[in-house]
Amino acid sequence: MINFTLRQLRYFEALARHGHFGRAAEDCSISQPALSVQIRELELALGTELFERAARQVRLSAFGEEFLSRVRDVLRSVDELGDLARAHQRQLQGRLRIGVIPTVAPYLLPAMISDLTRSNAGLDIHIRETVTPKLLQELSEGRLDTAIVALPVSEPGMTETPLFRENFVLVRPPEDEGKPVPNRDTLKEMRLLLLEEGHCFREQALSFCELGSARPREILDGSSLSTLVQMVGAGIGVTLIPEIALAVETRSAEVSIGRFEDPQPSRTIGMIWRKTSPIARQLTEVAEIVRQAARRIGVDCGAAAA
Repeated sequence: MINFTLRQLRYFEALARHGHFGRAAEDCSISQPALSVQIRELELALGTELFERAARQVRLSAFGEEFLSRVRDVLRSVDELGDLARAHQRQLQGRLRIGVIPTVAPYLLPAMISDLTRSNAGLDIHIRETVTPKLLQELSEGRLDTAIVALPVSEPGMTETPLFRENFVLVRPPEDEGKPVPNRDTLKEMRLLLLEEGHCFREQALSFCELGSARPREILDGSSLSTLVQMVGAGIGVTLIPEIALAVETRSAEVSIGRFEDPQPSRTIGMIWRKTSPIARQLTEVAEIVRQAARRIGVDCGAAAA
């Protein structure tokens, strides 16, 4: 009989995901030598190598690739067993892993976490901030319980629950205060600052400007909304930001704000989770708490249902 532990499987999955012993060890909260020992013991138990080891990285062997898909199925099933037990508790307790896109996280998280911990005293909240494709992957693999993203995601295995709808606003240099807000055609001729590739908000802004996936000379990239607003304040161009970010990002920047004519560009922010999640009922309750937190910071949650 081949003997290995669930912990070894988790270490193996982390190393396969990171491709680096140091990062995997940090992710698992153990030392790198301890991780190496556990991986080696797992390989000895299986009688074959799981990884090809190079000086600076490791990569899965052919067997390791096949083994990984089975291991992820096992780990997802084990996590769902824990969720099944939590589903029968009156209050949601234990670890709750929430993914959030970067254009929402800094503005919603303080109020959201405060309200969640007040409503569920035994909750241990883990936040993962990254772009939508990564959140979808980690959610489908069972490494997240839920995620807050722009809807729709149109994934057949996911439940989508709208939280709120928000408009996009135009951020311009201060000398543009009082000038007419440009329409889409005029906006195309301006130097437009957008988030870098991978952010869904970038694609939404390009869609509003009817620029598609083109990359004209006038478009400049930034890594965060904060960077974009500061660049506008420095006179480099103009940008669009979601309304939830307005108060925070314009607090320390000399810029002017313009609002587009109706129909204004907008997006719907919502929560998603796996349809098979045993804690789906509790996640619906979490969504309502998050909705209330958004309302408390001035977001119009009633518009999400429109």
